[in-house]
Amino acid sequence: MKALLLAVFIALCVQPALAIDTAPAFDDPALQARYNKLIHELRCVQCRSQSIADSNVGLAADLRREVRELIAAGKSDQEILTYMTDRYGEYILYKPPLNSTTWLLWAAPVLLLVIGGTVAAVVIVRKSRLPDDDAETSSGAS
Repeated sequence: MKALLLAVFIALCVQPALAIDTAPAFDDPALQARYNKLIHELRCVQCRSQSIADSNVGLAADLRREVRELIAAGKSDQEILTYMTDRYGEYILYKPPLNSTTWLLWAAPVLLLVIGGTVAAVVIVRKSRLPDDDAETSSGAS
């Protein structure tokens, strides 16, 4: 009986996996390729860690529909990205442009490598300048 109650409880707690747009958005392969490229370049503003192509939340579905409508209306990729950025901010872009507010984001990997390399070099140099304890103890013991 306990196993049955546990199974029912687990079944109620598990959320169903919702399918993400399984049908192609366009019959034209060129338009479909543009659509796929754009929805992978835009971040889901609700999930924050997935593109709108990979997210199954309602907002991502709405954003995919909006991209589909903008492509169908004849908008260019840049016009669509500008429209989305104006509406949701630069956070929606997986590759934000380099400007005064995002320079640290772009420079951080290089800065972290330089800092890490400097710290490693300082530690290695300091360790190499320490006296060798094994040599002193073995010569003193003889």
